[in-house]
Amino acid sequence: MFNYLRQRLSSRLRERGRRRARLVSKDGRCNIEFGNVERSRFVFLIDIWTTILDLKWRYKMTIFISAFLGSWFLFGLLWYVVAYIHKDLPEFNPSINHTPCVENINGLTSAFLFSLETQVTIGYGFRCVTEQCATAIFLLIFQSILGVIINSFMCGAILAKISRSKNRAKTITFSKNAVISKRGGKLCLLIRVANLRKSLLIGSHIYGKLLKTTITPEGETIILDQVNIEFVVDAGNENLFFISPLTIYHIIDKNSPFFHMAAETILQQDFELVVFLDGTVEATSATCQVRTSYIPEEVLWGYRFAPIVSKTKEGKYRVDFQNFSKTVAVETPHCAFCLYNEKEAKAKEKKGYDNPGFVLSEVSETSDTKM
Repeated sequence: MFNYLRQRLSSRLRERGRRRARLVSKDGRCNIEFGNVERSRFVFLIDIWTTILDLKWRYKMTIFISAFLGSWFLFGLLWYVVAYIHKDLPEFNPSINHTPCVENINGLTSAFLFSLETQVTIGYGFRCVTEQCATAIFLLIFQSILGVIINSFMCGAILAKISRSKNRAKTITFSKNAVISKRGGKLCLLIRVANLRKSLLIGSHIYGKLLKTTITPEGETIILDQVNIEFVVDAGNENLFFISPLTIYHIIDKNSPFFHMAAETILQQDFELVVFLDGTVEATSATCQVRTSYIPEEVLWGYRFAPIVSKTKEGKYRVDFQNFSKTVAVETPHCAFCLYNEKEAKAKEKKGYDNPGFVLSEVSETSDTKM
């Protein structure tokens, strides 16, 4: 048992040591850090709406609670100051005929409660503003307007956070691995993608970017150089009918960056394939983007995906997600160059070529047989 655990631990450590840095994680998050940004962080406060939407829920709720509690307490102090200046507090021993600015404010606690009642429009009727002083009337109007603004902003930010299309993207899933095998007589890189909801993504479009480090003829090293990868679906690359899982594929031809890779050398390559799916959510008409990435260890050469769609006896189509990322080994050329050379050789054999050095000479037959 101890030896088994030690072997598992050592294998985990070896895998972690071989793990490559990736720009995009499997769930679509970008692994990038900005350093030495010259602009001040004040620019993020200018675009406060986007900043609030991008915050995590714990920070958003902290700001939400702090904004309300802070405004209630701040205006509670102002109401206390108004009562103090007008000498409405009990310690001033007001006369019986004294009319306060705000009825029944006896201290800081009652001023805070009146501020809360005013901003959230509870209106218990026990504390109210009188017509005695214009300062209290102006403060009441100002707090009411500011309270509506705070409510609208905070409630709108939470609603927008909940309804963001980013959450819809979590119900779009890609296969764990990409595979390379023959499809339609061509060597292709295939990826499976599925929509976990019955509602469609309108105007879906799938494309990819191959990220790698390249060196220009001038000797400049470009990290994360991007190369376009065109993906094709049998039903068409535009306006996909994305109701069932689809298998998208990239044809590895002479223009493909995978053309010079082989089954024996793909693990030694340094690249990251990022796949994007853009579409419009049918329910909200908001656009969303789903991302995932594949590194060389996640590209399986000589495999295809197992069937996933079947038809039941009742006539319904059934999708078995247990086989969604399952792969099956198939006979596959070990490189695209060999496949196309083999095709060219077979084409030459069928077409046939004349040998210009071959000369057909006629030979007259003589009979040596004598009767």
